[in-house]
Amino acid sequence: MAQAVEEWYKQMPVITRSYLTAAVVTTIGCSLDIISPYHLYLNPRLVVKQYQFWRLVTNFLYFRKMDLDFLFHMFFLARYCKLLEENSFRGRTADFFYMLLFGATVLTGIVLVGGMIPYLSESFAKIIFLSNSLTFMMVYVWSKQNPFIHMSFLGLFTFTAAYLPWVLLGFSVLVGASAWVDLLGMIAGHAYYFLEDVYPRMTGRRPLKTPSFIKALFADDTVVVARPANVRFAPPPAEELHQD
Repeated sequence: MAQAVEEWYKQMPVITRSYLTAAVVTTIGCSLDIISPYHLYLNPRLVVKQYQFWRLVTNFLYFRKMDLDFLFHMFFLARYCKLLEENSFRGRTADFFYMLLFGATVLTGIVLVGGMIPYLSESFAKIIFLSNSLTFMMVYVWSKQNPFIHMSFLGLFTFTAAYLPWVLLGFSVLVGASAWVDLLGMIAGHAYYFLEDVYPRMTGRRPLKTPSFIKALFADDTVVVARPANVRFAPPPAEELHQD
């Protein structure tokens, strides 16, 4: 059993493995009182006035207390982060990292701006950890890129992957969780999907092109698509036809 888990962990792509490890270590550290959540949560005032910039990162690593909800989010993080990195972003580790960076920036910006809007500031002030929202963003992006995959929810009913975010949002409401967390993830995910997939098809321009300095951080292996030697994708030259 232990060997199987170790093998599963080692086979994870680098971003998924790194994020999952950081999240588990951080959450366990807080549960054992080795790390204090008060040093991790997003606090704009402490970031700006006391230069505690690490909070912009650490609020994405803590998944609250270790309970069923924690296991639920770790499953979704490991599954959909891995699916995206191995399939949609295969051979494009830098692009995948940039997607997460974009999502984290959008989520942080929404919370900061929402905290300044009357009647909404109280709701946004309660959102001090964005780890769940970033995980939900990955689920949303995967569902948009794989909309026709058939899925089942707890064996109760089946649906296509395009409706997965809405099913999970409805489940969160049923169990009494905050819908804001999931909605933020959906907003960030849709922003990325539109700018990366829809807008380029409409205009021919790609606004989310990964910066070269980020690409320089990752040495991606070239993805080679094998093709049989005798397969033709065009009619043979006229000379070959006459020779026959």
